[in-house]
This record gives sequence, C-alpha cells and structure tokens, in this order.
Amino acid sequence: NNKPTSRETIMTANTSIKMAFTASALALAASTASAESWDMPMAYAATNFHSEMGVVFADKVRDYTGGDIDITVHAGGSLFKGGEIKRAVQTGQAPIGERFMSAHANEAPLLGWDNLPFVATTYAENEKLWHAAKDKVNGQLSDLNLVALYTCPWPGQGFYFNKEVTSSGDTQGIKFRSYNTATATFAEKLGMIPVQVEAAELSQALATGVAEAFISSGSTGYDRKVWEHLSHYYKVNAWLPRNYVMVNKQVWEGLSAETQGQVQKAADETGAACSAKSEELANWYFEQLSGNGMKVTDAGPAFIAELQEIGTKMTADWLEAAGDDGKAILDAYNAN
Repeated sequence: NNKPTSRETIMTANTSIKMAFTASALALAASTASAESWDMPMAYAATNFHSEMGVVFADKVRDYTGGDIDITVHAGGSLFKGGEIKRAVQTGQAPIGERFMSAHANEAPLLGWDNLPFVATTYAENEKLWHAAKDKVNGQLSDLNLVALYTCPWPGQGFYFNKEVTSSGDTQGIKFRSYNTATATFAEKLGMIPVQVEAAELSQALATGVAEAFISSGSTGYDRKVWEHLSHYYKVNAWLPRNYVMVNKQVWEGLSAETQGQVQKAADETGAACSAKSEELANWYFEQLSGNGMKVTDAGPAFIAELQEIGTKMTADWLEAAGDDGKAILDAYNAN
C-alpha cells in the first residue's frame, strides 16, 4: 500500500506555506532577543473561561519571563476571526493564538481525535485520551508549523433546539450550526442542514434564522444567551472537545531554552487550571440555562440510540482517515 500517510500529505501540502511565510516568521523570531510584545488572538468571548484563562496565561508568562514576553489577549475574534487564527499563527502574522483543535480536522484528520462520539465522555476519560493522543498530535502540529503550549477541554456536548426532540423524526430540515466535520456529520445523519457559524456570530445567526439549532456545551449557550432564541437543551455528553494555545514554530525555536521553560511552566499551570475550571462550571452552565427559561433534560433513549449508532460509524470513518496514527491513539487509550 503506497498511499501516503496523513502526516506525509500534510507535510507536502504545507511546504509552500512554510516557504511563503518564512520571512515574516523569522522576523518575529529574530526579535526574541529583546523584550517582546505578542498579540494573542482568541475566538471566544472575553467572559468565556477559555479567554479568561488566556489572560491568566499571559500574566504568568509576563511574570515568569520577567517581562521579556508581554502577551496581549484579543478575545472574541477581534484580531482574527476564529477560522483565521491557525493560519495567522502558522504563517507568522501572529506569534501565538488559540483555536478549537478539531476545527482543523478537514486539513488534518488526526486533529479530530477529541470528537469521537461517546469514546471519552468524562473529564477523566478525556484526559486519558489526550495523554494517548498527545505525542501524535504534537507531531502533526509540528508538520503544520505549530507548537501546542496547552490544551483545555470544553464541557460535554449536547443539543440545542427550539422545540421538543425525541428522535431524528423531529429534526428533519432544521438548519444546524456546525463548527467542524464531526458536527456537520451529525447534522446530516439526523436530516438537518449544516451551516458553518463561528461562536462569535452565533447569536446573530440564531436571530436571523441562519441557524436554528446546534450542538455545543452549556458554556456557549450561556455566553450567547441562546435562551433568547431557543427553548430546549438536551444533555448528550457526546465528547469533550479541546481548545489549544499554539505558537509559531519558528518563534518558539527562536526563544532561549530558559525562556521556553518559563513559558511552558506558565502553559502547564494554565492548562491544569483551565481543565479544572471547565469541570467546575459544567453543571453551573446548565443551571443558568434553566434559570433563564430553557428546558434542560437528558436526551431520550430513542435519540441517544440514534446518536450512538451514528457515532460508531463516525469513529470508524475517523480511523480510516487518520490511519495508523489514529489507530495507535485509540489502542493506547483502550489499553489502559
């Protein structure tokens, strides 16, 4: 079988990107000898816990590096929109940024490791899956000219609708906001029409009818006050997707070993704190949705059975797309 591996394909595809933007990335890296100001684009609202933790990280970096690196967080897609952040960091337009990891699964299927339905549905299982995936994922990101500093899970994913839903018979033709390949697949399999909408634009999409339903955590619903447009939230806990803070590889390699250690210390501490905050807030978000008039319930058995059947097929499809690296991740996860 001479079919190129996922990583080989990505390496070839990204050679032109690296060559085209080496000058800007090296210019960023060259300035690391003196105090640096880094702009850090983030996709989610300033009040979202991911963005708040980005500020914590920036403060820690400033502290641990003695002010040698000064990071300014730009939340809510204000500097680069969510879909633009990875490429901005990849090409050196921004030295650092945060993005939803599985948003890149179209380009690199391996990065959908955290969107496998019902494989890891608790924080402990999600952490175990990340440890199984970490080395392979970091290798993939390196091929994309990126270095991951820390990752942080969202609460489990459930469905938002504007009516009662007991099965796919109730979801036909609904315009469904998707944020990656996995959510678009769920929509299509349930007879819905996927539409790509960034979190920062979700409220407007719901208000104008561009989207009528979506899958996400309680966090996004709370941030976007979706009770103004939707009536029901169904707990499914299909997966706990991760955001990650990435840095341009040339910028990272331009730092001294001492500075890298200081930044990584800040990242490790922030990642742990962010995961703990996510778990702490998970049920609180449900309370807020309910308190603002939404009906928050567990999804019914018929709907769950359909989702699990779809999920089994999605995991099989991911294994085929991700190849040996994907199989190695799940084998390592299931072995422990």
